[in-house]
Amino acid sequence: MDLSKILSLAGKNGLFKVVSQAKNAVIVESLIDGKRFPAFGNEKISSLEEISVFTTGDDIALKEVFKAFYVKLDGKPAIDSKSDNNTLKKFFLEMVPEFDQERVYVSDIKKMISWYNMLLQKELLDFSEKEAEEPSGEPVAGEQPADEKDSAEPGDTIDPEAK
Repeated sequence: MDLSKILSLAGKNGLFKVVSQAKNAVIVESLIDGKRFPAFGNEKISSLEEISVFTTGDDIALKEVFKAFYVKLDGKPAIDSKSDNNTLKKFFLEMVPEFDQERVYVSDIKKMISWYNMLLQKELLDFSEKEAEEPSGEPVAGEQPADEKDSAEPGDTIDPEAK
């Protein structure tokens, strides 16, 4: 999941997707209503990829918080972000038990829950792990097995016409 193209703009509701780059601005599209407009460099713009959450240990990336929501809720939406403060804190504590309760405010929890639900609704959350291809020891089609390959010893000369 690439959250680097999803932005939060200070003073504006919701999330925005980067559509294009202009000379002195970024063209964004609202995930709420689909309207496009320029976001200029003097505005406070935050990429969701760069946001992290305070914990009692090392801070964790917002992507990991969303992943915890997704796994624990079986891919279903979270509670309503307009729930009462105690319900929101209890929910977030279940999802991210190590979050720092003194430095993560209810307003932050509301934003994260709202953002998660919006990204889920727009099908922008993808937690399928891209499996790293591990060498299996078997030759790739058209390749000779390692023990059958020509191996050059130090000091050998290679004659391109020898084959």
